[in-house]
Amino acid sequence: MDDPFEAHAAEYDRWFEEHPAEFRAELARVRRMLPAPGPRTVEVGAGSGRFAAALGVPLGIEPSRALGRMARERGVEVVRGRAEALPLRDGTCPGVLMVTVICFLGDPAPALREARRVLEPGGILVLAFIERGGAIERMYAAREGKRRFLSRARFYSADEVSALLRTAGLVPLEVDARGGFCVIAAGRA
Repeated sequence: MDDPFEAHAAEYDRWFEEHPAEFRAELARVRRMLPAPGPRTVEVGAGSGRFAAALGVPLGIEPSRALGRMARERGVEVVRGRAEALPLRDGTCPGVLMVTVICFLGDPAPALREARRVLEPGGILVLAFIERGGAIERMYAAREGKRRFLSRARFYSADEVSALLRTAGLVPLEVDARGGFCVIAAGRA
């Protein structure tokens, strides 16, 4: 089965060009919760680098070669890797960002444990995702082009993600759940 993020990277990235208002709104909500990025701040599942580049996040972890190339072109240093086994040392990241990643993980628990592992004491994980049953999920499900990517997604509610965070040893500090796009800031328990 082909990986749509590898085979259709340009189509995936084009969404940001075609929906600048939505991207800016999501970006603003993420920016509000993410501490000022430093040299060891990382975006896990950096994709094409749209969020990392706009937020000044210098490092991205990305499994897709095609999306990783796009992120590099946007000035993000990309390390090929997966959320479930981050190629980073324990307690070295002041900020970890994951935008629309959790819905594409078979089991988010290992990825959340890894995010906790690499967070430095006092560090913040910012997790942004499309909520199950929300307006965004319903809208994208109706669009043919997005189905290619979202057919593999598993959506969660804000309460479910908060419970997953707690199980991974993280404490939700702030939750912004509006319009079907949720942003949660969490710290180590």
